[in-house]
Amino acid sequence: MSDLKIAVILGSTRPGRNGKAVADWVVDRSGARTGAEYELIDLADYPLPHLDEALPPAMGQYQGEHTKTWAAKIAEFDGYIFVTPEYNHSTSGVLKNAIDYLYGEWNNKAAAFVSYGSLGGARAIEHLRAVASELQLAHVRQQLSFSLLTDFENFSVFKPGAHHDTAATTLFDQLESWTRALKTVRA
Repeated sequence: MSDLKIAVILGSTRPGRNGKAVADWVVDRSGARTGAEYELIDLADYPLPHLDEALPPAMGQYQGEHTKTWAAKIAEFDGYIFVTPEYNHSTSGVLKNAIDYLYGEWNNKAAAFVSYGSLGGARAIEHLRAVASELQLAHVRQQLSFSLLTDFENFSVFKPGAHHDTAATTLFDQLESWTRALKTVRA
């Protein structure tokens, strides 16, 4: 078993969300991997109010129990796959809020992005790339983008095309490589 731990963070809490099926697909594909251990983190299990910490997250002086719980969970991981919907040309508010709560827990780790939406969620990923850079969270080139038009039946039943499997393998390979390299930076 690998010493690398990677979280698959489900970035939607919306009722009837499509993201759960997408995140489950990512976790299922990671099951055959030996380079890292993957774990699903559902933001629905971490109900964070709008950012309510008095001090900037970069100070690491969290006051709220919900923040401390979230920080402890995120700190367990060496890398992340963010699964995001695209809402209004960006990521979901709940995912952005969860990311904004922390700082040091993200630093010098690796990230990959999986999105879904009418245009595959590409614009959500572009916004997340800028946020990740500010958090010193290195992001890999490969991404997965699922179209509501072609990868979902009736816009709600996830049925991705087989071509996504090859892209997923590349995403996992890149993420595990960068995650391992950045672990040495944190040592």
